[in-house]
Amino acid sequence: MSSQWSNVSSDLLFAIDRDREEPLRSQLEHQVREAIRTGRLRVGERLPPSRELAGALGLSRGLVQDAYAQLLAEGYLVARVGSGTRVAAGACPPAAPPVPRRPAGRPPLLADFRWGVPDLGAFPMPDWLWAVREAARRMPVAELDYGDPRGSAVLREVVAGYARRVRAAAADPEHIVICSGYAQGLSLTLAALARGGVRRVAYEDPGSPASVRAAAAAAGLEAVPVPVDEQGIDVGALTATGARAVVVTPAHQWPTGVVLGPERRLALIAWAAAQDAVVIEDDYDAEFRYDREPVGALQGLAADRVVSISTVSKSLAPALRIGWLLCPPALADALVSVKHISDRGSPVLDQLALARLIESGRFDRHLRRMRGTYAARRTALLAALAEHAPGVAVTGLAAGFHAVAHLRETADERGLVAAARARSVGLYGMSTCRTSRETAPPRLVLGFGNVGERAVTAGISAIGDLLREQG
Repeated sequence: MSSQWSNVSSDLLFAIDRDREEPLRSQLEHQVREAIRTGRLRVGERLPPSRELAGALGLSRGLVQDAYAQLLAEGYLVARVGSGTRVAAGACPPAAPPVPRRPAGRPPLLADFRWGVPDLGAFPMPDWLWAVREAARRMPVAELDYGDPRGSAVLREVVAGYARRVRAAAADPEHIVICSGYAQGLSLTLAALARGGVRRVAYEDPGSPASVRAAAAAAGLEAVPVPVDEQGIDVGALTATGARAVVVTPAHQWPTGVVLGPERRLALIAWAAAQDAVVIEDDYDAEFRYDREPVGALQGLAADRVVSISTVSKSLAPALRIGWLLCPPALADALVSVKHISDRGSPVLDQLALARLIESGRFDRHLRRMRGTYAARRTALLAALAEHAPGVAVTGLAAGFHAVAHLRETADERGLVAAARARSVGLYGMSTCRTSRETAPPRLVLGFGNVGERAVTAGISAIGDLLREQG
């Protein structure tokens, strides 16, 4: 049987166990020592009066006084008339040495051509704050409860209209699931397909092997690469894999920038029908096209065979973590079930704010502005390369905010990346987008979404001689 005492400090607790062989006084002394050594009792902190502690622990007052006397003798405690018994100044362990500061990082890059990042400084903060306030003002109290795992009915209705208008999609609000970005959308889709018996998923190569393989592994699926050429994914090679699902970026292939040709589109849909398979369409950065109107979503051709994943990560900012799935009717219930298990639904206020942003026309206005911004940076990149490295061919610039620079066959891709970094310019090779990680053929993926025009020009100028040597 044990007795306990706690003072006003909630983390200080003494416990006396009468069933132990250790004498009661020794138990009390040991616990006070440990409290001081570990910092639970600090310098100058007052211990309870012996009468009070004795009564709380069911001990004799003399036993407590003897324990205090021993600790006084050892230097752990100090007693003064009128001040009580307190922790002595030299009893506590020395303060932990200050954590050394990390060495200063590298100076900011002159230009960082990192891919996949939009212009973060151009995020329409005033419009977003307006939309959040409007959403909060209009939001019914019932929306604060656990809602439909598919997401807000308001946003699903708005997204359906937007997808039909802008992406030529066959969008039905009942078959839309709101998710937290592309990564979750892909994970939910693969988990739902695994429930239905799919065991293998294919993906484009080059593409996003790390993310697809990680999501596939989490769902218990095998992931297999399929080559991409100038017309997009090789459907013949896809058929040979035996996969019953494939992840594609048809509007603007990542990272090569090619558009899935009309014949390939039809062949891919035919493959899905023949194999009882599902196409997972990553509709990434489709809004930003410069040579003509954006290519319509693949989902519009075969709503019963395509899961289309869209997000605002490129159009607004990755940090918002809002996306949506256009689901085939036969797969919708499984996707909703997986979503419900995953997180009970995405944040409602952010969903309602996005709905207001789109409904108000402010979202479209932002996209128009950003198309102009990215087009100007695209022009600056081409002009800088033409001036400083005219031998470097560039492709993939019809849409989005990255380009592919083709180096000569003997170029050292990794060496060029390292040499550019030494000059404070961030370059990134296509080898990281290949399943094999091979550097042949050597390519650079130049992202310009978060790089201003002046930085684009200055960055290419700083490494012009390196590019000329490898181009």
